[in-house]
Amino acid sequence: MAVLKMQKISICALKKDRKAILEQLQHLGVLEVDRDKEEDAFFQKMDTTGQRMKFEKAATAADQALGILDAYAREKKSLLSSLEGKELIDRELEEKVQTSGPDLIKTARRIYDLDREYAELRAGIAKIENQIESLMPWMALDVPLQEGKTKRTALILGTMPGELTLENIYSILLEKTPEVMEKTGVDVHLVSAESNMICIAVICLKEQLQTVEEALRSAGFARPSQNWSKTPKEQKEVLETEIAASRERMTQCEAELKSLASKRKELQAVADYYRVRADKYAVLGDLLQSKRTFVISGYIPACESGPVEKSLTEKYNCMVDIEDIEEGEEAPVILKNNPFSTNMEGIVESYGLPHAGEIDPTTIMSFFYVFFFGMMLSDAAYGAVVAIVCAILVKKYPRMSQSMAKSLKLFFYCGVSTLVWGVLFGGYFGNIVDIVSEKFFGHTVTVPALWFVPLNDPMKLLVYSLLFGTIHLFVGLGIKGYLCLKDGKVVDFICDVVLWFVMLVGLILMLLPSDIFASIAQTTIVFPAALNTAAKVMAAGGAIGIVLMSGRANKNPALRLALGAYDLYNVTGWLSDALSYSRLLALGLATGVIASVINQMGAMLPNNVIGVILFIVIFIVGHVLNLAINLLGAYVHTNRLQFVEFFGKFYEGGGKAFEPFKENTKYVDVKEETTL
Repeated sequence: MAVLKMQKISICALKKDRKAILEQLQHLGVLEVDRDKEEDAFFQKMDTTGQRMKFEKAATAADQALGILDAYAREKKSLLSSLEGKELIDRELEEKVQTSGPDLIKTARRIYDLDREYAELRAGIAKIENQIESLMPWMALDVPLQEGKTKRTALILGTMPGELTLENIYSILLEKTPEVMEKTGVDVHLVSAESNMICIAVICLKEQLQTVEEALRSAGFARPSQNWSKTPKEQKEVLETEIAASRERMTQCEAELKSLASKRKELQAVADYYRVRADKYAVLGDLLQSKRTFVISGYIPACESGPVEKSLTEKYNCMVDIEDIEEGEEAPVILKNNPFSTNMEGIVESYGLPHAGEIDPTTIMSFFYVFFFGMMLSDAAYGAVVAIVCAILVKKYPRMSQSMAKSLKLFFYCGVSTLVWGVLFGGYFGNIVDIVSEKFFGHTVTVPALWFVPLNDPMKLLVYSLLFGTIHLFVGLGIKGYLCLKDGKVVDFICDVVLWFVMLVGLILMLLPSDIFASIAQTTIVFPAALNTAAKVMAAGGAIGIVLMSGRANKNPALRLALGAYDLYNVTGWLSDALSYSRLLALGLATGVIASVINQMGAMLPNNVIGVILFIVIFIVGHVLNLAINLLGAYVHTNRLQFVEFFGKFYEGGGKAFEPFKENTKYVDVKEETTL
């Protein structure tokens, strides 16, 4: 239960060793660089933006290429491939990638160009197919689909609303152009007709073209969107030939992309290589440098400062200065806990890391976390399944990410806790032993609970839930008292902790012999008269002390009492917090009830082969769903009990996570060389 001690480190070295020192520090990954140092007359910062952006652009190009390859030639991976971690490559491949980096980036850009060409060809095919579709109504036309003219006549092609007929069109022309119709006439041909459109070809004298077209436009006439120099049939053949050529080229692009999938591992390595170099140049741009020297400073774990200083001074002509963090200074935080509690650090980090002066609550919280989680899930078979699955995954995938490994180990311990609570409560896939023995063997066999069965005695479970919750809350208040004493705040310890303990204990002692508690616990507790009197004195004395002392920082007596009375009102918050632990009862019962209902559904089936098969199906599907739902519920509500009820008594958080300068790779790790 500790925050790892941090120190400040400053390294001043010759500029000629700058690259090697930065690479060594990046490989070690134990230094968080302070990038806020101000320039002065002697030390200036170098602009590395151009070089950094060049490396970032190269890494992005490789990332894009890998994404494209996944679309055309996806790697075959198992469902649990995300647990395998980054691929381990040897030093030889890394050196090869560093040497051929520019060529690999050209390959990445070639992959991008092929994908873009493929997309353009596909869009072009869609466009051509639309053109063919627009040609289909004109297939009966045996002249080019464009305005045609002879020495004296003109051909007008276009569409009109589908409800019109030839008679309607002639009537419109007669109405709008009586002179033309009476003098020379107009010849209208129906090329095709659909429900919403008709295609027509109109022949008239060249000098009458504009007049006739205006008359037709008044009734909805429109020329075709395309203007082809070939007949519709000939143009369709041309377009189909273009589609075939495009599809052939698409096949070639796809084949080339699939062939380039063999470069996937190298592209992954080069993406990480340039990403690491970009990070190095980002730090390089924030270093203070003179003509011959440079300075790098930041935070480092105290346990690492000595080895880092030794390794640098032995290899380079440099000066390393290490100093302790000043009191009250907010240094970056690394949590350091025992092997069990380490797996719960993610829970604390998701709430907020401790700031300067706060303790790390992980160890104390971890025991309560596992305890409450198991109580909520509370089925021995479910716990065994969770623990076994998590243990197998951790063992089978040793290279999974650290956060994933911690999560699986967390659920392993929660599974063990669930197994213990299930044995205490007698839950094994609900009441499956009773159901199977009665249905298939004719007599009921019950596995007895080591403690009691919650479904048979829910009020007993409620009482214990409230008891465990009260202990949890009192531990939180006790930690607050410890922090007050640690900081030398004796008055705060007495007024904000001791008085609350006195009042709350008094109230609890007053509640235990009451009729309300007797009706809930179904048992009567009788205290001696002296203890009853002492309980009342404790409750009253604690309440009076809180009213008088909570507003002690204010010198105005009236306002001081008002603030004290307001703080005393917080006793309702304590009641609300205590009642929140009834969720231990609710979720524990929910697991058992749903499991029993699933078993009863299976028991309703007949005792034949089909019935047995359906029973097994219902059992597997039902319990998998029940386990998934209640696992989520137990996780969410256990977190809530820590974040709201427990941390609310003493913990603020708000610390800054330690972000070391290290090799942040995305795809691969380099195998470390070992020497015999």
